[in-house]
Amino acid sequence: MTKIISLLSFLLVLQLISVAQNNKVAKYAATITAANLKKQLTIIASAEMEGRETGTEGQRKAAAYIESEFKKMGLSPVKTLNGYQQLYPLYQDRLNSELIVNNQPAKNGVDYISPATSNETGNNNAPSIIFAGYGIDDSAYSDYTGIDVKDKIVVFFLGEPKKDEQYFIDGSQAGKWSYPGLSVKLATAKAKGAAAAFVISPLQENFTQRSIDNSKKSMLYFPREESGIPVNYAMLSHAYAKNMLSNTFDSLIKRAKANQPFTADSIAAINEPVQFKYHKFRTTVNASNVAGIVEGTDKKDEYVFCTAHYDHLGKHDGQIYYGADDDGSGTCGVLEMAKAFAKAKKEGHGPRRTMIFMTVSGEEKGLWGSEYYSDHPFVDLDKTSVDLNTDMVGRVDTERKTGDSLNYVYVIGHDKLSSDLPVINEAANIKNGALTLDYKFDDPNDNERIYYRSDHYNFARKGVPVLFFYDGMLKADYHKPTDTVDKINFSLYEKRVRMIFYTAWEIANRDDMLKRDIPLPEESR
Repeated sequence: MTKIISLLSFLLVLQLISVAQNNKVAKYAATITAANLKKQLTIIASAEMEGRETGTEGQRKAAAYIESEFKKMGLSPVKTLNGYQQLYPLYQDRLNSELIVNNQPAKNGVDYISPATSNETGNNNAPSIIFAGYGIDDSAYSDYTGIDVKDKIVVFFLGEPKKDEQYFIDGSQAGKWSYPGLSVKLATAKAKGAAAAFVISPLQENFTQRSIDNSKKSMLYFPREESGIPVNYAMLSHAYAKNMLSNTFDSLIKRAKANQPFTADSIAAINEPVQFKYHKFRTTVNASNVAGIVEGTDKKDEYVFCTAHYDHLGKHDGQIYYGADDDGSGTCGVLEMAKAFAKAKKEGHGPRRTMIFMTVSGEEKGLWGSEYYSDHPFVDLDKTSVDLNTDMVGRVDTERKTGDSLNYVYVIGHDKLSSDLPVINEAANIKNGALTLDYKFDDPNDNERIYYRSDHYNFARKGVPVLFFYDGMLKADYHKPTDTVDKINFSLYEKRVRMIFYTAWEIANRDDMLKRDIPLPEESR
């Protein structure tokens, strides 16, 4: 009897502890309100933030605001960063070039352009020019058969050949020689020993003013480590190419436009000396990720991330792209979850694991900020239990034709990396009041490839389990100046953020880190 009473007492204590935990999480989740989310979003998606385009003053204003909010909430900075912002470099290149063929200078912008981002400082001198069809070297078709381009300038067309509507190399669809195409062909020219390359687009007779301007000065770009620099190159206008290739050009361009193959004797080498000179000037602009920390207790050396991207598309043609849903909604959700966890810690109910609330920039440009973080982490990725990423949670999917469109959220990543993810998230959702968790975008045949299109992916590629929460709004006001605060469904927005908070609370306080027992899909961005 004594043993039975003891067991009942033990079970009663466990039940009381569970009730107490549920009361705590409910208390702090309740601080995440539609009113508070609207207050934050009205600032983040205001005209003052100028659309928050990465590398601009608007993005820096948004970063400063988020940092000030983290400080106000009492979140700690990242020690190794000596602050709240993780800076990362972006480059902008300007290029001066000079092209002289057979002692005759070519005119930049009329005869040729040489893109600043794809060429490096140097002098390329060659005794002759060699025509190489489409610049392809493949077992099924090669333009390099019987020709030697070592130390010479190679000239080729964009595109690849077909026969009876079938591509020579990949059959019914264009392959790597078309997409990415040029970079593969330049790497092939380099492997063959070419000094440089001249490229002709069958569809671009002359150059637009925009392409001329962009060739001389690049857009801001994120520097990635490449496997060697390909050869320098210039795009040629049709008139200049015709002058260079003489009477053969008309027949060559006709074949290229029709995707017909070339033969090794299509044109003889042009024995004209070429001087191709570049001088590149580079400017570095810093962008940043903004992170604040709520330190854990007994498991403080393990981490739970809540992320969103705070950048958007900026200003263009006098219009501001406000980005209220994309991703002002996720950013403000992260801010309000941070405030709730900070309040819990202040009142003695802080998380066991360390919570890191991080808003990143560069997502709209190609996941730059999260890529930089994942390659330069300030905490151990192996000790990072999860990344809960929130990118667009304030709207209703205008294309959603089934189910309750006012009580759902798309959840992406539930069946990848960790079998714990759906169990925890679904239980948290029930505690919060049961949204419909729609796994539509986890379909392997998802044409939108949503799993690869937001910042969680850069955690996933490093093995960290992720969940991505999303409203599915890919039409209507997506990437338009009309993505504004007045379009947000605040009651649904509140419910979604609270559910993510419940999920974060459970992962932060459970005994074990999430299992990593499911391989990442082999497909990548």
